[in-house]
Amino acid sequence: MAEQHELRDKGLRLTPQRELVLAAVRALEHATPEEVAEKVRLTQPGINLSTVYRNLETLENVGLVQHTHLGHGGATYHAAEELTHLHLVCGDCGSVGDAPIEAAANFVNALADDYGFKTDVTHFAIYGTCSACIATED
Repeated sequence: MAEQHELRDKGLRLTPQRELVLAAVRALEHATPEEVAEKVRLTQPGINLSTVYRNLETLENVGLVQHTHLGHGGATYHAAEELTHLHLVCGDCGSVGDAPIEAAANFVNALADDYGFKTDVTHFAIYGTCSACIATED
């Protein structure tokens, strides 16, 4: 498993739970801790939600996963290597789409130039209306 090498490279002890949590985050792409737990329980039925939370926190601390908030609920996790996109959340249907991170370049540069503020746009969601919902409005 590729997860084993990455975990060792980050100085983490290999545990079956940690490997399964990282694999589940990657497979699900954008997932809540509850969804990660469901996926992990397919192969390890006894894992509890607190174990998933602890492992997500550990994996985030070493830079293998990152969380974002895609709605009013809790955090959603995704693999850190997927930090190349913005999260586009439809306020009508709740779908989550992606846009290349470069789409925010003008915004990020304006904040840096005008306010001296370095922006991390990978950590938040942009809300609006998706093209499918716009099409049904007409």
